[in-house]
Amino acid sequence: MKNKKAWIEIVEAFVAILLIAGVVLVILNKGYMEKRDISEEVYKVELSILREIQTNDSLRTEILDAQGPLPIEWLNDRFPSGVKNKIVTRTPSYLECVGKICNMTAMCSLGEKKEKDIYSQSVAITPTVGLGEIYRQLNLFCWTK
Repeated sequence: MKNKKAWIEIVEAFVAILLIAGVVLVILNKGYMEKRDISEEVYKVELSILREIQTNDSLRTEILDAQGPLPIEWLNDRFPSGVKNKIVTRTPSYLECVGKICNMTAMCSLGEKKEKDIYSQSVAITPTVGLGEIYRQLNLFCWTK
């Protein structure tokens, strides 16, 4: 009779451990699921915006005709308004994006610290063949709101 009681207590303890482990795993898995990786989605959005600007002759001309020293920061009055409007209108509501115009050969970074993950893409902005030799890069920096 004592043997049966001992085995029942061992089984009860094992089931209790399994239940506790199950609850812990569910809680850990829930925390993991909430932190989904949106980087691929953000990079697709950025590339779409940049390609649209890169293939639009008037927006490309605005960038190439921007006067003054480079880089041209997003908040600078010299940043082309048409390009800024295109970026603002095409940015999804869950992102905040800013642009920066730099020399092709220069390293172009955001320049300010953010406590969030920053996603960056850039494209070359070149003139139409035979219309000049100014080359610039347009960088787009985005982060979640």
